[in-house]
Amino acid sequence: MIRVLLVDDSPLALHLLQRVLASTPDIRVVGTALNGREALPLVASLSPDVICLDLHMPVMDGLEFTRAVMASTPHPILVVSVSVEPGGSGVFKLLEAGAVDVLPKPGVLEADDAGFAAEFAVKVRVVAGVRVFRRRLGPPAWSPTIDLMKAGPAKLAVLGASTGGPQALKQILGALPTGFPLPLVCIQHIGGEFLPEMLTWLGQTTPLAIRQARAGEYPEPGSVHFPPADRHLEFDRAGRFLLTCSPPFGGHRPSVTVSMNAAARQFRDGAVGVLLTGMGRDGADGLASIAQVGGLTIAQDEATSVVFGMPGEAVALGAARHVLPLEQIAPTLMALVKNDRRASTEN
Repeated sequence: MIRVLLVDDSPLALHLLQRVLASTPDIRVVGTALNGREALPLVASLSPDVICLDLHMPVMDGLEFTRAVMASTPHPILVVSVSVEPGGSGVFKLLEAGAVDVLPKPGVLEADDAGFAAEFAVKVRVVAGVRVFRRRLGPPAWSPTIDLMKAGPAKLAVLGASTGGPQALKQILGALPTGFPLPLVCIQHIGGEFLPEMLTWLGQTTPLAIRQARAGEYPEPGSVHFPPADRHLEFDRAGRFLLTCSPPFGGHRPSVTVSMNAAARQFRDGAVGVLLTGMGRDGADGLASIAQVGGLTIAQDEATSVVFGMPGEAVALGAARHVLPLEQIAPTLMALVKNDRRASTEN
């Protein structure tokens, strides 16, 4: 039985979320609170498996509460909140503080939707299985055992992620320098309501340009391109972006595998695939496609993954040429482009 603590300043929201979870036999709401200050003693006394938390609350808001919990008795936190105003980044500050994942808060009618109930239950189950602790990562480390000469000159990298992905992307993109010459495409499973906010948040932490891809445009060096909500990102024969409404692949649109398959077809051994933390197996087959055409493939290792589902599936397929801790991925990408420059100079 997964024990859940709900924290929200709206009694109606608490009622709706309780009603949704009441229909799920393996999940039980063990407590509710109207703000962070009310919730703190309940965390200690109830020891819930998951805390479902709103951002905007009086007395003690979600960010202050998350910081307090993670500093004292870390527990898995699922943010259930409305997206804030355009240009804000409040929800993602909670992820930065230690929350695991985000879910759009439903309206009165949406709460009775079977799709929301199923998604909410899945998120709770995944977050309940996360080991939360105060991780202290060391400085970026480079492993000399990685052989970059087997890949062709890099033309584009596709990074894919789900649960824990925003935090992982923040660390990778924040470590890449101004003028990084490789175009990047990022496929992150997240509610479309949160996409603009996530792009704003990431843009505050990296010198690279963070933007939504536009159909017909070429991927630009030094830019990080995200597909619009509910669109697959592929490439035409000239290498320009195609944004499609093709059916979801493996339940996802955008899909990591769809974009990696497209990159393998278009850029061959110049494609680079990076599969990060996330639930499920989206991206595993796509990483295999890049590996099959001779491109460089990287999977995040289990120790630094919030959820080892997606990278673990790629490792099981033999699709990941390298399995790296999160802090080594950005240095690997930088070494790759440096290696390409050296090779082109020598030729």
